[in-house]
Amino acid sequence: MAIKNDMIEPIVWRENSLFLLDQRKLPHYQEWIELNDASAVAEAIRTMVVRGAPAIGVTAAYGFVLAARQVWRQEAANWKAAMPAALEILLNSRPTAVNLFWAVMHMQTICDGLSDDQCPDNTLLEAAKNLHRQDVEANKKLGKLGADLLGHQSTVLTHCNAGALATAGFGTALGVIRQGYLEGKIKHVYVDETRPWMQGSRLTAWELLEEGIPMTLQSDSAAGLLMASAKVDWIIVGADRIAANGDTANKIGTYSLAILAKYHGVKVMIAAPVSTIDWELADGKDIPIEHRDSSEVTHFNQQAIAPHDVQAVNPAFDVTPAKLIDAIVTEAGVILSPTAEKMLKLKQ
Repeated sequence: MAIKNDMIEPIVWRENSLFLLDQRKLPHYQEWIELNDASAVAEAIRTMVVRGAPAIGVTAAYGFVLAARQVWRQEAANWKAAMPAALEILLNSRPTAVNLFWAVMHMQTICDGLSDDQCPDNTLLEAAKNLHRQDVEANKKLGKLGADLLGHQSTVLTHCNAGALATAGFGTALGVIRQGYLEGKIKHVYVDETRPWMQGSRLTAWELLEEGIPMTLQSDSAAGLLMASAKVDWIIVGADRIAANGDTANKIGTYSLAILAKYHGVKVMIAAPVSTIDWELADGKDIPIEHRDSSEVTHFNQQAIAPHDVQAVNPAFDVTPAKLIDAIVTEAGVILSPTAEKMLKLKQ
């Protein structure tokens, strides 16, 4: 079985600038945005030009480079002291994806090792590029580990987009699906449209069609009927933050899928790099949930689809308890039926 495109790359560093594939325009337009300062990177993260926890982390690492470059140019003699203020806008761009904070803290550690009079540009850029490469490598490793759990000719359901577009390349949940399809373990993929941003219909469906993987798009509310018809073996999704006990925050609607899966005997797999685990949170109740503008629910393509005065809520994520998860797959290993004790095997 062949896949048409080996790699979709949503993040590119070229000629001293960061370029992001604008995911708001997909699938009908492929437009790249050039970014040259940290505030522009933060705005791109906030407005969903780039999305998906691993991709946000890699993008934030490059944003750190741009912040350091700008600070150095403005006040080279005091650049390290000025960095925390320069990074604040990055750290506030999106609250749930722990990879953002992990990447910034990783870059900060590199920064702390530099002398006060040392230009940070080359060292920090190489560190960001290393994170970029490591994310792709991690995705390929966890893709293989996840595929090993699948039976022959499985049918799977995925929610949101955890593919190459949500990472530095290859993907987490879609990394498992790509590898599973190559090995003949997946025969068909059902894709939830994933309201209100439609990441499933716009992004996941596009990735799978580009690579020739058989798929069917469905509305989110059709998942229960699909499972009741015994057509699904696994639900495979990514994660934006995983607590130390395995509770997992992912795109809104994942929790509902997990409850349906438990009732219908469908297995649930979370595929995410170790950097998505927040070891500081004992369980999922303290995972911050991003609430986005209600207009994303009341409007579609900037056209009102609800009464003008209606009140709406728009949580971007929900938390699936570990007891509803059959496997958490990372590049460092697989945890079956996760518990706090089992999760410690992944702690590096």
